[in-house]
Amino acid sequence: MKNVTDPFLSLSYWPSAGSFGFNTDILATNPINLSVVLGVLIFFGKGVLSDLLDNRKQRILKTIRNSEELRGGALEQLEKARSRLRKVEKKADQFRVNGYSEIEREKLNLINSTSKTLEQLENYKNETIHFEQQRAINEVRQRVFQQALQGALGTLNSCLNNELHLRTISTNIGMFGTMKEITD
Repeated sequence: MKNVTDPFLSLSYWPSAGSFGFNTDILATNPINLSVVLGVLIFFGKGVLSDLLDNRKQRILKTIRNSEELRGGALEQLEKARSRLRKVEKKADQFRVNGYSEIEREKLNLINSTSKTLEQLENYKNETIHFEQQRAINEVRQRVFQQALQGALGTLNSCLNNELHLRTISTNIGMFGTMKEITD
């Protein structure tokens, strides 16, 4: 057990830079960072996300209402078609001797065209609902990502000052110089 913790103990003796220091305990820093990022996202993104979802919900509900109105119109057309069908059936009885097969053909065409119209309207409604849902999901994803990125950049910019930035650059340049000497 001692061999596993030795590298972590040796890293904890690094000198700190003023009030800023490196936390080398990898197991402790990741949960802290994740909880801070999630906390910021939840705190700042909650209102925007709920507004976006409410707006999207209203649009979807409006689309559903419009589709229901279209469906009502289609049902009205269906009733008209059924009324016409009853008239055609009455005529069919009168003209059965003269052209029974032609009247049956007209009846089937009328039923098929009405069924196709209803099916097309139902498909249109379903496609519209699916499209609006996908668009809402994509828009919410995009906004959450943008907000998370802006929050992360704001956190990074607020944490870095000029002295720390210059010290980090100098350390990295030194490390690169050492690495170059080793490879040469």
